[in-house]
Amino acid sequence: MKKLIIWDFDGVISNTESLWILSRMDLLNKHLNLNWDYLTAEKHLGGRSDKDKKQILRNLGISVDDFIWDEIKKLDLKKMEQGLTLTEGIENIFKLTQFDQCIATGGIYEKTKIKIEKVGIKQYFSSNKIFTVDLVKRGKPEPDLFLLAAEKMGYKPHDCIVIEDSVVGIKAAIQAGMNPVAFVKYNTNERIKEIKNMGLKNIFYDMKDIRNFLINIV
Repeated sequence: MKKLIIWDFDGVISNTESLWILSRMDLLNKHLNLNWDYLTAEKHLGGRSDKDKKQILRNLGISVDDFIWDEIKKLDLKKMEQGLTLTEGIENIFKLTQFDQCIATGGIYEKTKIKIEKVGIKQYFSSNKIFTVDLVKRGKPEPDLFLLAAEKMGYKPHDCIVIEDSVVGIKAAIQAGMNPVAFVKYNTNERIKEIKNMGLKNIFYDMKDIRNFLINIV
């Protein structure tokens, strides 16, 4: 039976996860004197939507006003304008016709469309194959986004393969009853260790290996 591949974007399709974490870390440190290093920022903010990042910061007792979020948005757009790089070897998976494929990302739709155009893959992902956090009430690690993607694409959760780089994304896939695959090429050693401690079997550093894995499970 045909299966559905659900792709995360940031840190998987392109090495953009670190860009967004650094944007937020730099501006929070600048305006709020937090003095966070990258690992601290990744721990609290990695793999999450901006909506969830705001709530996490509030839970930490950190108040971030609209001015800072506007500055973050401007910095994100500036980095996207400078260009984004498609992960090596991933297009060979997009071309596999034995799978249906879609994107389910913690980014908002407006920003995700720009990212897809910047890495040159819009021919693979029409608007009805793009699912973003603004379509659901709860972002990752809750399963809502992945379940929505499966439903709209016409698949049961057990027939879905989720390719993720973040701990919260993998947790969301597991909660959704899907088969998670971890792509960790761009991850810090600390995040890789955390993923391994989750007991995940399918952990890959190269898209060639993910392609071979996918072909062998059809």
